[in-house]
Amino acid sequence: MTAVAVAPRSGWASSVLRLRAGDSLVSSWAAVGLFFLLTVFALAARAIAPFDAVQPTGGPRLGIMVQGHILGTDQVGRDLLSRILLGLQTSWLTALLIVAIGLFIGMVIGTTAGTFGGWVDTLLMRVTDMFLSLPSTLVAVAVAASLGPSLVNTVIAISIVWWPYYARIIRGEIRSWAARPHVEAARMAGVSWPRIMVKHLIPGVIPTAIVTASLDVGAVVLTLASLSFLGLGQPAPAPELGADTAKSLVELLSSWWIPVLPGVAVMILSLTANLAGDGIRKIFQAKG
Repeated sequence: MTAVAVAPRSGWASSVLRLRAGDSLVSSWAAVGLFFLLTVFALAARAIAPFDAVQPTGGPRLGIMVQGHILGTDQVGRDLLSRILLGLQTSWLTALLIVAIGLFIGMVIGTTAGTFGGWVDTLLMRVTDMFLSLPSTLVAVAVAASLGPSLVNTVIAISIVWWPYYARIIRGEIRSWAARPHVEAARMAGVSWPRIMVKHLIPGVIPTAIVTASLDVGAVVLTLASLSFLGLGQPAPAPELGADTAKSLVELLSSWWIPVLPGVAVMILSLTANLAGDGIRKIFQAKG
């Protein structure tokens, strides 16, 4: 067989590749920065809102930029911008909380199963598989409906079905790290299992956990909006994006902005979360 010589890349081609890689990292960091900027914006939403989000402050169905209402008012005269800002705050911060709860539970179960193995691993993974086999959205709806409409119950309902994904992923990562030479050397040297977990295993799975969690924020935002749309979020008149869209659908043909703008806010939240999650993944890949 004749060997085929591969010509080295020319200088300009290598430069183009480096520029593309650099641009990709810049856009990734920009997406991550937008994620944190949106979080700060959500935290300050109550201070930024120009009007009370619950009480009527103008005439019903005012148009955009009418009587000081930048986005107009809804069907009962509440400022639409203020309700969107407060709904954005609720959806974004609640999504981050649910992801954090699911990641914590999944980290505990996945790390325990992957570290100890044997019957502990079998028992925990069978419980995880049982939850994974259930239709997560329907279970969340059923739990939220049985507990009653409230933000706390919504968090509980979604968290119940969200942790198994993290448990499976983290358990696999822990098993992979546990087979590495430095972990085997620590085990043979008599290092205790808690110290091995803290010093060698958990730090190795943190990047994977962060990337997985960041990619899930957008999905949680959509799930929250879905439950709110079905009337399973906070009771009225609390501002929620999904509920405001559902209650305003009758205005779609006459005052289209009332139901559409809360839906646009949900789209922006989900898109920002997905871009940031993809950016975090690329950043970790570049560092690895």
